Amino acid sequence: MIKQRTLSNGVRLIMEDLASVQSVSVGIWVRAGSIDEKPENFGVSHLIEHMLFKGTEKRTAKQIAADLDRIGAQSNAFTSKECTCYYIKTLESNIEKACEVLNDMFMCSAFDPGEYKKERDVVMEELKMIEDSPEDDAHDQLVELVFRGSPLESPIIGTAKSLSHIERDMLVEYMKEQYTADSIVVSVAGSFDEEQICAIFEKALAGLKPRKAKNVFLPVPYIPSYRSKSKDVEQTHICLGTKSVPHEDELFYTMVLLNSIIGGSMSSRLFQNIREEKGLAYSVYSHVQSYMSDGIFSIYAGVSHEKVAETLKAISQEMRSLVVGGITADELEIAKEQFKSSYVFSQENVSSRMFTNGKNLLLKGRHMTPQEVIAKVDEVDMEKMSRAFPMLSAMEKYSGIIIGNKEHHVQGYLKG
Repeated sequence: MIKQRTLSNGVRLIMEDLASVQSVSVGIWVRAGSIDEKPENFGVSHLIEHMLFKGTEKRTAKQIAADLDRIGAQSNAFTSKECTCYYIKTLESNIEKACEVLNDMFMCSAFDPGEYKKERDVVMEELKMIEDSPEDDAHDQLVELVFRGSPLESPIIGTAKSLSHIERDMLVEYMKEQYTADSIVVSVAGSFDEEQICAIFEKALAGLKPRKAKNVFLPVPYIPSYRSKSKDVEQTHICLGTKSVPHEDELFYTMVLLNSIIGGSMSSRLFQNIREEKGLAYSVYSHVQSYMSDGIFSIYAGVSHEKVAETLKAISQEMRSLVVGGITADELEIAKEQFKSSYVFSQENVSSRMFTNGKNLLLKGRHMTPQEVIAKVDEVDMEKMSRAFPMLSAMEKYSGIIIGNKEHHVQGYLKG
């Protein structure tokens, strides 16, 4: 059973009691991510996430790790475009101790200047690691191209320029402005006592600023753009993308299923055509990502340098065939069963339940039961699919990035 409560300061709690387990997963979700940043502080949300593990007013970074190990707890965090989450998983018997450490990190982080300088250098190395991975680099650059001019354009990790200008005081001020009670959801899933959880967070989160100013993001016209990057690599990395749909769009689940058919599995069209039939690529797949205000559909392939044109021609033909031939009823049924299996399997994990509930309440203001999600998937029919085909089949609407051993005229490939 899922219950919602609101603390006296406005922080919302969503709790799912799973009596059959002995563990509990707790996450503090914050409606603050890279879309809330400005060019001069790109990466600040991600830096704060790192710094909360680097020591508090009463614990060093080593003591945080030791106290978590002492109770066998697992803790981590992540930053996304739209939110940041700090979470912990522990045994039911250790929930009070685990939450005390989590809340100490969240509310009393020291932001030690020495630790901050070291951690900023660590993030700089993380940025270099991404740039040294052409596949990751291509995806990041594609997102920048597709969402150019909108807040979704900004990189989660920041840039070398922005990171070098972010000072410790900027982190403290940003956290004070963004980590407000109305922007926080505590999600709990597993075996726990509801009143105990509410009492813990009622006390721990009492000092939060009540609310923050709401950002208003105006729509930005999408204009396809292209980029080619020459680099000493063994493969050429192709990444194409176009606009998809937001979370709350009526075609959201349609796009999820269509992605599965196009390139989301080993039986998908791109995998079977590009890899199995033509032998052009080892790795080829598609991906769909939705946000509250927008979405992106992308295609990736890693190919030999001399096979770029042939691969792009094959991808274009496959995508254009959606409008000409559509999909089969069997393909739709397979996609539905794949989604249902993957979704149900994930929901059998307490951390996954915590993630799903917390994210939905934070970003959508509500939660959805597994039964509601599966019902939405079952509602997808051929009519809805046919409405989605034109969004993905027009290759002239795709942006593209190619990273290879020479420069490429990306636009020419897509219009050819």
